Amino acid sequence: MRILVVNGPNLNLLGTREPHLYGTTTLATIEANLERIAADLGVQADFFQSNHEGALIDAIQGAVGRYQGLLINPGAYTHTSLALRDCLAGVTLPAVEVHLSNLHRRETFRRRSFTAEAAVGVVQGFGPLSYELGLRALVRILEGAGSAVDAAPAHP
Repeated sequence: MRILVVNGPNLNLLGTREPHLYGTTTLATIEANLERIAADLGVQADFFQSNHEGALIDAIQGAVGRYQGLLINPGAYTHTSLALRDCLAGVTLPAVEVHLSNLHRRETFRRRSFTAEAAVGVVQGFGPLSYELGLRALVRILEGAGSAVDAAPAHP
């Protein structure tokens, strides 16, 4: 089983970008930890990060047929990108959205996630642990531990 981990804009700056909000753990450290956890779970995790919306969409569309699921932190595109939301809804891959910070404790404009509407679940507010929890949840869903209702994104 293969999972693509997708990170959006500015996540390449983790460790130095606003450490009071995002901590001092780098994206490379998060990815190395996820690789270890994925191996323990018997899955392969590959990683993609871009600051460009179109590149993220291309990566997600390109994952179809190669990966069984997506773990995604869309960064600021969470709150702005209908194109990314539509891409996630349009592919046949279950996605779990993750965020380091709790969006509901942030600025008002960050409390709405367009992309969450196309995800099977969202994990937020636990720092780098959000990624681990999201990966574990995604693997359980892919292994059939979650029900079909739980795994199907709801589209209002």
